Amino acid sequence: MGKMPLTNKKIGVLMGGISSEREISLKSGMAVYNALKKLGYDAVQIDVGDDICDALIRNKIEIAFIVLHGGYGENGSIQGLLEVLGIPYTGSGVLASALAMDKEISKKVFKFHSIPVPEYYVVKKEFVKDFDEDVFQKLNIGFDMPWVVKPATEGSSIGVSIVRNKLDFYEALKRAFLYGSRVIIERFIDGKEVHIGILNGRVLGGVEVRPSLEFYNYEAKYTKGLTDYILPPELIDSVYERAKEVARLAHIAIGCKGGTRVDLRIDNSGNPYVLEINTIPGMTETSLLPMIAKSAGYDFTDLVEELIKGAIYES
Repeated sequence: MGKMPLTNKKIGVLMGGISSEREISLKSGMAVYNALKKLGYDAVQIDVGDDICDALIRNKIEIAFIVLHGGYGENGSIQGLLEVLGIPYTGSGVLASALAMDKEISKKVFKFHSIPVPEYYVVKKEFVKDFDEDVFQKLNIGFDMPWVVKPATEGSSIGVSIVRNKLDFYEALKRAFLYGSRVIIERFIDGKEVHIGILNGRVLGGVEVRPSLEFYNYEAKYTKGLTDYILPPELIDSVYERAKEVARLAHIAIGCKGGTRVDLRIDNSGNPYVLEINTIPGMTETSLLPMIAKSAGYDFTDLVEELIKGAIYES
């Protein structure tokens, strides 16, 4: 691939943080750090806390490799800090990160660009006083169950439920509100779940996930053996090409850069629906973006190096 003149640059791998996805971030960060060291880069691990500004300056960081999942690592906050400090960083910028992290706003952007999304309804916490029959009637949701109930600003399927009756709905709403003041109620799309990987503007391909649990939740994602991964997805060519194009358009609409993973549901008629964009997808060697990249000819170290290139040449 050709070594770039960056091995003398001090790279800070920003990992950990305080979000609900801290443990996954630490694993991703360690995998990235090991890959950078293997490639000969001058890398240091930084577990992001209140002293992050001092840590960046103290370690003389010249490039930040962001491997923070959720929270301020993925919502544009850490990106804004790095902009102020003048430190190039991997991944999407401040605005794209903020838009992608907020499922309500990103859906509005997608709809503006005629990118298909499931029907949805947004509930604000101040609107809900009691989780009972009264709430169900007041919401007056205009599409049939089953529904997917999820926090508006969380990742890794945290706080997400599929509901098929009123009793489950009340419990799902309570659970989702533990993670924020807005909840998305989304029409469940019966069909296949497909994730498309994009690297520096190029669609790498996709993977179909088949969880043994009801859906691809946190447990299914991070417990070995609970999910089957099919590469490439078992879709007819025209449907697969449409899914990749919709993912590419979603990536562009939000203004993303670097490596992203676009999550879609493909209904039984072959129609793709965008669920969300992950601007900092998991980066363990068995995570979905590295899995997709490998099928496209990039081993894990290649992927890490391409992300570093994106930080330099797109900053």
